[in-house]
Amino acid sequence: MPNMITSTQVLTDKGYLKSMREVLEKEAQAILDLSDSIGHSMEEAIELILQCEGRVVITGIGKSGIIGRKINATMASTGTPSLFLHPSEGLHGDLGMVTRHDVVIAISNSGESEEVINLIPSIKKIGAKIIGISKNSQSTLGLKSDIVLNIGNVKEACPLGLAPTTSTTVTLALGDALAIALLEARKFQPEDFALYHPAGSLGRKLLLTVNDVVQNTRKNPIVLTGETVKDALFQMTAQGMGAATIVDEQGFMVGILTDGDIRRAFALTDNVLTTKVEDLCNLTPVIIKDGALAAEALELMEDKKVNVLPVVDEMKRPIAMIHLYDLMNLGL
Repeated sequence: MPNMITSTQVLTDKGYLKSMREVLEKEAQAILDLSDSIGHSMEEAIELILQCEGRVVITGIGKSGIIGRKINATMASTGTPSLFLHPSEGLHGDLGMVTRHDVVIAISNSGESEEVINLIPSIKKIGAKIIGISKNSQSTLGLKSDIVLNIGNVKEACPLGLAPTTSTTVTLALGDALAIALLEARKFQPEDFALYHPAGSLGRKLLLTVNDVVQNTRKNPIVLTGETVKDALFQMTAQGMGAATIVDEQGFMVGILTDGDIRRAFALTDNVLTTKVEDLCNLTPVIIKDGALAAEALELMEDKKVNVLPVVDEMKRPIAMIHLYDLMNLGL
């Protein structure tokens, strides 16, 4: 029987994997080399941005512009107000975005990108400071910047040495390092991150409260002490919940009765439906305060292995009941 050749062997034979590994190794090594070379200029750049009373304005053309947009997005979401300025648009009026209180980060691998260089005289006249990112400190951009961050004369991973590959990866990594250093200097917290990402999963975890869940569900099955299990079943069915909160005449919580409690009781007696709810309910139920985070409620329900959770006020009066599905539907 002839030998079977797998698709993996074909890829290996064609050198695809070898080529990919070489690219990854070259780019990874370039980042490590940059890590060893950064120094005082990086600290100066961070201090300049921290003292900035305006925004960080990032500009670059071509692949450098694409990297600049990513750095801008990272800074904006981690506590450093920033925007991206396309250099060509800047030369045709968008320089009006820049003020003397801003810091401009200009990115050009060669340091000679015409569109970026042509912005510099106007930026200088406006009064904004310039941080240049380039592989050549002695380039036009390097010489005209207040601070220059040198990525080094990196060798592109492209075998032709033409397509921006290693240089863009290193620039992006440098931008990330700058953004995270600023994040730490500003003592940026997860709650701050969530504030800028309210639609994301982290935002929901750190911003949504139990009250937000209650406003969507508006369910609060309640049964008074002295009433029967049959009354509780009617209340559970009416509100579509598998449990009911048991309260006394003053409205304070006594316990919780679940459909599981009722099913288990049927194994012991036939008189379950006429039993008083307080004789069957759980007197030490899992509860949560109405001001708690929704993520805290989810963690509590998962930890205690319960599907329903009474929400109570400071006086331990039940104001709602939430189901595990309510939290899952919110993307928590």
